Amino acid sequence: MALLIDLFGYLSIVLHGLTIAAQSAMLGGVLFLVFLARPLGTSLGRAGGAIQAGTARIAAWSAVALILFEAISLAMQIAVLVGTVELSVGKAFGASFATAGLVKIAAALAIAIALFSRGGAVAGAMGGARPSHATPPGTPNAALLGLALLELAAATLTTHAAARIVGREPLLLVAGLHQLGAAIWIGGIPSFLLALSLVHDGRSLRAIGARFSRMSMVGVACILLSGVAMGVMYIGDWQGFYGTAYGVMVGAKTLMFLCLLALGFGNYRLVARLGRDPATPVNRLKRFAEVEIGIGVAIFFAAASLTSVPPAVDLTQDRVTLQEIVARNTPELPRLRSPDIDSLALPQLQARLDAEAAARRAAPVAAVIPGSGMIHPRNAADIAWSEYNHHWSGLFVLAIAVLALLNQAGLRLARHWPLVFLGLAGFLFLRSDPEVWPLGAVGFFESFRDVEVLQHRVFVVLIVAFALFEWRVRAGGWQNQRAAMVELHLRQNGISDE
Repeated sequence: MALLIDLFGYLSIVLHGLTIAAQSAMLGGVLFLVFLARPLGTSLGRAGGAIQAGTARIAAWSAVALILFEAISLAMQIAVLVGTVELSVGKAFGASFATAGLVKIAAALAIAIALFSRGGAVAGAMGGARPSHATPPGTPNAALLGLALLELAAATLTTHAAARIVGREPLLLVAGLHQLGAAIWIGGIPSFLLALSLVHDGRSLRAIGARFSRMSMVGVACILLSGVAMGVMYIGDWQGFYGTAYGVMVGAKTLMFLCLLALGFGNYRLVARLGRDPATPVNRLKRFAEVEIGIGVAIFFAAASLTSVPPAVDLTQDRVTLQEIVARNTPELPRLRSPDIDSLALPQLQARLDAEAAARRAAPVAAVIPGSGMIHPRNAADIAWSEYNHHWSGLFVLAIAVLALLNQAGLRLARHWPLVFLGLAGFLFLRSDPEVWPLGAVGFFESFRDVEVLQHRVFVVLIVAFALFEWRVRAGGWQNQRAAMVELHLRQNGISDE
C-alpha cells in the first residue's frame, strides 16, 4: 500500500491516458459504424460486411480495454482513498468519481456485449435489406448511440469541469464536446484504416474517404469550439498561457493539434483527387492516417497530464515571466564539463548530516527518503549537472540524425545508427539521478519508490527497446517471421533503406 501511495500520481496519469485512448477508439468505432460503415454497407459490396464486422471488433475490443483500464484506475483510487483517509470501502464507492467510473464500465460492457454478439455489426440501418453475405441484424443504431452518449456523459463527470464550484454546467458541456470531437476524428482513424485496407476500387475508396472527411470536419469543429472555450475559462489570460504548467501543456496540445490538421488537410486533398481520378494511389492516405494515430495518442496522454495540475486561472502566484522564459531559452554553447558529484546539494546535505550524527554519536540520517514526496534541495551545481546531461543527450541525438542521413545517402556502414541510442540509454541510466545507485547511496530497487526515478528508468528501457528493434530493421537478418513482416511493410512504403 505504501508503494502504491508513493507512485499513485504517476500511475494515475498513465492509466488515465490509456483510458482516454481506449474510450476514443471505442466511441470512434461506434460512430464510424453508425454513420459510415452501415450507411455505405450495401454500396460497397462484399467489403461492406467485412468493414462493418471489423469496425465492430475494433470498437468492442476497445471497450474491453476501457473496462480493464477504468477498473484498475478505480480500484487504485479506492485503495489509496481507504489507505490514506479513515473511510470504508462502501463509502469510498459512494464518491462521485467512483459512481462515474462504474457507469463508464457498465456502458462499455454493454457496448462490448452488443458488438461481440452474432450480427452485432449489422443492424436495421440498412432499411431491413442486407446483403446475403452479412450476418443477421444486430444492435440498432439508436441503442449504440445511447450507450455511447452515456459513456461520454460519465467520462465528462471525471474531468476538471466536474470539480469546479462556479460555472460548472457550461464547462461540462464543452468538456463533453471536446471528448466527442476527439472520438469522431482520432478515435475513428483505426476503423478508417481498416476500411481502406478492405477496398481496392477507386469508387469505394472515394466514398469512404469523402464521408470520413465530413465526419472529421465535424470532429475538428467540436475540438476547436470547445478548445477555445476551455482555454478562455481555464487559462484566462496570456500570462496564464505561457507562465503556468497548465498553459504550457495546452500549448503543446495545440501544436500537436495543428500537426493533425495539416495531415488531415493532406488527406482531404487526396480524397478530392480520388474524386477526379479513381486510380489515384492511396498509400499516402494510409500513412498520414497512421501518423495521425500516433500524434493523437500523444495528445491523449497530454490531456491526461493536464488533470495533474491546477488550471491556470487558479494559479495566480509564482507564474513565470516572459523575461525569465527568454533568459532560460537564450542559445548558448553546450556545457560539456560536469560538476563534481560532491558539489551537488544532496551529497553536501548528506555529508553535513553524517558529521552531525558522528558528533552526537548517533545513527546517521538519510538525506533522501525515496517516495517521501519531499522536494530535493538544489544549488548551482545541480543546475549545471542537469544542463550537462541535457546537452550531451542533444549531442547523441545530433549524431543519430547525421548517421541516419548518411545512411539514407548510401553509406552502408551508417545503417547501424540505432545503436547510438544504446549509448544515450547508458548515459541517462548513470547520470539522470545522481543520488541513486550506481552514483548515489540510494539502492537500485529502493529508488523505484521515487516517481521521477521511475520515469527515468522507464525512458531508458524504451530507448533500449527502440534501439534494438530499429537496428534489426536497418541491419536486416530477421529470424522472427512476424517481425520480418514489419520490416517488409517498412520497405514497401519507402521507410526502410534496405
